[in-house]
Amino acid sequence: QVRLQESGPGLVKPSQTLSLTCTVSGGSTTINANNWNWIRQAPGKGLEWMGVLSYDGNTYVSPAFGRRASISRDTSKNQIALNLRSVTLEDTAVYYCAGGPNYVWGQGAQVSVTS
Repeated sequence: QVRLQESGPGLVKPSQTLSLTCTVSGGSTTINANNWNWIRQAPGKGLEWMGVLSYDGNTYVSPAFGRRASISRDTSKNQIALNLRSVTLEDTAVYYCAGGPNYVWGQGAQVSVTS
């Protein structure tokens, strides 16, 4: 059974870069055989899709994030990374990765942007 685990700093200061990692484990799933998404949910708001890393390594980031967000992968570690630059208080959210053959979700990583 595929499992996703997000990890990263719980606190980030404004203007810094937020870096999160999603580790894929379980079964024989490899990240270069599936699509993987980053999604977030800010307090009191709905889910917001951020972008996707496709099985072939191509990425697509939501225009809502412009050039602030980037997604990459490390196939040797079966990990997908999200970098979000120049964070503001509005980037405080729970960040999820989701994907794989049965579209599973990680448990989420809480990130708070605070000075």
